[in-house]
Amino acid sequence: MDALDDVPPPRTGLDAIVDQFPTYEDYLDNQVTNVDMYYLENEEMARSLVELGYRGEGEILRRDEFETRKEQMYVVNRARGNKKPKKLASAGKDLSKKPLLKALAQREEAVRVGKLSTLIYVRDFNKKGHEISGYVDYADRLANSNFELVFDKKKPIMPTPKDLSYFNWETMNSTVNDSPNWQVITDDERGILFKNTRDGKIVDVDPKAKPGDNTTRFDVKTDEYHHVVLYDHLTRRRK
Repeated sequence: MDALDDVPPPRTGLDAIVDQFPTYEDYLDNQVTNVDMYYLENEEMARSLVELGYRGEGEILRRDEFETRKEQMYVVNRARGNKKPKKLASAGKDLSKKPLLKALAQREEAVRVGKLSTLIYVRDFNKKGHEISGYVDYADRLANSNFELVFDKKKPIMPTPKDLSYFNWETMNSTVNDSPNWQVITDDERGILFKNTRDGKIVDVDPKAKPGDNTTRFDVKTDEYHHVVLYDHLTRRRK
């Protein structure tokens, strides 16, 4: 086989646009100008106006169009996964019936290369029947554990005392730890916050609050765990 056969063709047209942005919200943000924010002073309103076609340049992709193309690209990327110099832990796995694992697989490459920082909130029961909850730095787990076991469904994603936060509701034991990507803030009146070490942005995990700049909250509907939430933070270096 020619070596060039392993090189994926360049993205063109709408696929090239979709490939630039990890999430639909990031795509909308790219269409928002400084002038828009000056007059609107509201990020969510600015996004809504772009989505409705009142702001932005050219024809704006609908959410369903963006997500359909992203899903198609995900399928193609997974098919090529085994040919990449550094194999992704999720490559070649059938995760169609595992919503959380599928969502993590979709984010794996972007997280590994530093384009995306994802916080994983998990609440579930351990083998002793104790309810455990906490926040996990996805990038740190990928770098320091055999995450292929997770994608192979041989190991669960459970917070441990070494993760960003950990709380055992039975024993009342709790821990917090910084990671290379996140600083944990516990002395704020809003509750626990996470500061991204790359761009200094704050992520607010209060479900009633906005998560913060360049951050999107995703509630994962799954029977794999009692409760799972992903916080996707598009990382940008400080200017």
